[in-house]
Amino acid sequence: MPPDRDPNPVREFGCWTAALHQMAAWLQSCRIDTVALQATGVYWIAVYDILEQHGIRVVLVNAQHTKNVPGRKTDVQECQWLMKLHTYGLMRDSFRLQQDMEGVRTVWRVRDRHVKEAAEAVQHMQKALTKMNIQLANAISDVSGVTGQAIVNAVLEGERDPYKLADLADYRIQASREEVARSLEGNWREDVLFELQQAVDSYHFAHRQMQECDQKLKLYLASLPTRMLDQPAPCPDGLESPAQKRKRAKKPRGNEPQMDMKAALQRIFGVDLTSIDGINVMTAFTVLSEVGTDMSRFADEDHFASWMGLTPSHDITGGKIIGSSKTKVKNRVAVALRTAATALLNSQTYLGARYRHFRRNLKTYKSAVKAMAHELALPIYRLLTKGQAWVDRGAVHFERRSGERELANLHSKALAKGYMLVPIATPR
Repeated sequence: MPPDRDPNPVREFGCWTAALHQMAAWLQSCRIDTVALQATGVYWIAVYDILEQHGIRVVLVNAQHTKNVPGRKTDVQECQWLMKLHTYGLMRDSFRLQQDMEGVRTVWRVRDRHVKEAAEAVQHMQKALTKMNIQLANAISDVSGVTGQAIVNAVLEGERDPYKLADLADYRIQASREEVARSLEGNWREDVLFELQQAVDSYHFAHRQMQECDQKLKLYLASLPTRMLDQPAPCPDGLESPAQKRKRAKKPRGNEPQMDMKAALQRIFGVDLTSIDGINVMTAFTVLSEVGTDMSRFADEDHFASWMGLTPSHDITGGKIIGSSKTKVKNRVAVALRTAATALLNSQTYLGARYRHFRRNLKTYKSAVKAMAHELALPIYRLLTKGQAWVDRGAVHFERRSGERELANLHSKALAKGYMLVPIATPR
């Protein structure tokens, strides 16, 4: 703290809860009403909560923005450096999710971890089968599906006849009974069968954990208030989003929670984010759990995209860009939007045409995916702040506008050089 507040302005406290309360009492006795706190892992949470309970405003700052401590780095020098920056108003407060959404975020992240554990268990199943030369993955597309699990369970129960195992295949499997049977001939090793049983148990345990998370999410979602936005204006020219036409109420598939997520999200958001092509219920739920519904923390859509690390980082001096640097931002919403962007490659919509345009004109695949994720972030912000209806005018509209801009650019270049473009007369 400032030296004029206490003869010993730098003090060290323990990490016990009682010690943190002593720290807050010391700050209050020295008339401190605001504190700068580095966000390091999860260690800042307890300090933040206790300081907030004592009525002290906490500015949570990114450690990357304050790492340039002059001289040799020590804890004492760093805290004095943070105090000086905070005194001059140079510390930028980090985004914090609204309090009623923290439960949703916690459970959603736990559920995502269980989904990854289930995927790892499937990989362990495939590895164990391959070690016994059981080429089941060559006959069916998904070992974790109905046919794959039926065959694996029969194997673990002691069935070894490949044709009896092949009879368990679903009628929709494209491989013939002979092909499935041939893929099930191998070396049945007892140790590898034990490994396979362990993988199957892990897979089912992860799915039970996911179901418990789904039940918890239902309770949290039911407690969230309904958000009412102004009714969107009618679609111009009677247009309707092709994505909205396709995205009807469907049963949950894959690792989606076993609930009507679309209706719940539309009630909480006040708008339908899945009307944007490429945004499914899983992506929309990630936006809810990580960002919430209050977008007032972001000044505009560009700040929202910058918070996710989807904008270029330019070094500007004298109004000129003198360099660019890649900032590493770990943001779950950005990861979800990048995944959604890759699904637009064959989409015959405006956003699909936009993504193919980026793929043609940008240097790398990663740059195209990042640019498209940025394009998806903008309508999400507009929907959550203004309640506007998303209208996808289709790939033809994008190509027409792109051609018009290219033609206007050619006209301006020709006029700058003293020429005029004249269209070729169509033959009669």
